[in-house]
Amino acid sequence: MSRNPLQFELFDQDKASFPVRSAVDQLDIDKFRSRIKRAMARAIRECPHDRSVIAARMAQYLGLPSVSRATLDAYTAESKPHDPSLSRFKAFVRATGAYWLWDEVIKDDGLTLLAGEEALLAQIGEIQKERAELGKQLKALMATRINVKDVRR
Repeated sequence: MSRNPLQFELFDQDKASFPVRSAVDQLDIDKFRSRIKRAMARAIRECPHDRSVIAARMAQYLGLPSVSRATLDAYTAESKPHDPSLSRFKAFVRATGAYWLWDEVIKDDGLTLLAGEEALLAQIGEIQKERAELGKQLKALMATRINVKDVRR
């Protein structure tokens, strides 16, 4: 059976539409913090809203009277030790629309983020993989010569 060239392979490493990752043995927390801060800074640059709007949206999501622009600056400055809590990070992601930030957080653990119905693609790929394996087993069984004894006599 020839494959459609437009069909993605989810589990073939060379053609994966989603990266196959391995967990790192040891987390370098300083490198991780820097990477997340740079990613958050990129999210702000790519966001159609300015920092004050992002801060106001975060405050709204968090149910707070305000979040300051200085707080955003502290979260994104590699020179500052300020890290957002998980709830503040989630509010930041929503305020900027940068859902790809979750992938940045989880990739060191060998995980890949699938959003919404992308999970169905992974499920389809897994079933196709299982079906191919069953096909190989069936082919091997069918290639085996079977001697059937007539026990009706």
